[in-house]
Amino acid sequence: MRFDSVPKPPAVEARPRDTRGYPVPAVTPWEGDQPQFALTDHGRSADCARGRLCSVCDTLMPRGPVWRVVGAAESAAIADALAAGRPYRNLAPTLEGPGHRACMLYASMVCPYLARPNARRGLSADGADELTSHVRRGVSRGGTGAVVGFGDYEYAITPAKVLFRFLDVVEFLPHESADTHLDELRAELARPGRE
Repeated sequence: MRFDSVPKPPAVEARPRDTRGYPVPAVTPWEGDQPQFALTDHGRSADCARGRLCSVCDTLMPRGPVWRVVGAAESAAIADALAAGRPYRNLAPTLEGPGHRACMLYASMVCPYLARPNARRGLSADGADELTSHVRRGVSRGGTGAVVGFGDYEYAITPAKVLFRFLDVVEFLPHESADTHLDELRAELARPGRE
């Protein structure tokens, strides 16, 4: 599915775009006039965490659930916990911040890396360590991803990173190819007062 055929949440529609027309998420750093999609800007991520702003559209997330897109390993762990009737909590922090439900459904479909299991990263993380070693050029997402709703999030801001942990799964929408979320996104955008 072409990215420009996916309906945009209004706040995403207002975001700056790259030369191809892709809306640039709030936490994406810029190098000159080029967004660096595979990387995260520390300052913007910290601002979003502190202000409870969506990491995609940069607008306020109301109190209550937040969403994020997860890759194959975390999707499998959540699926296993839910199938066994156990709670799931990601004890290992992640660099990916939360967002609105509509924004994360949208991101799951338009970001090539998030949308398809065979897509590969185009860039590598700077100064990779145990938290960012998976952010390497050429690495594929693999397996089933998911858009996941959580009851809330915690964060820590260090000099080099903004780390997130997510609490209490409230929604689990797995996908191999994220275009399966198109009807869900349309329904979310049709709800009054939604991003």
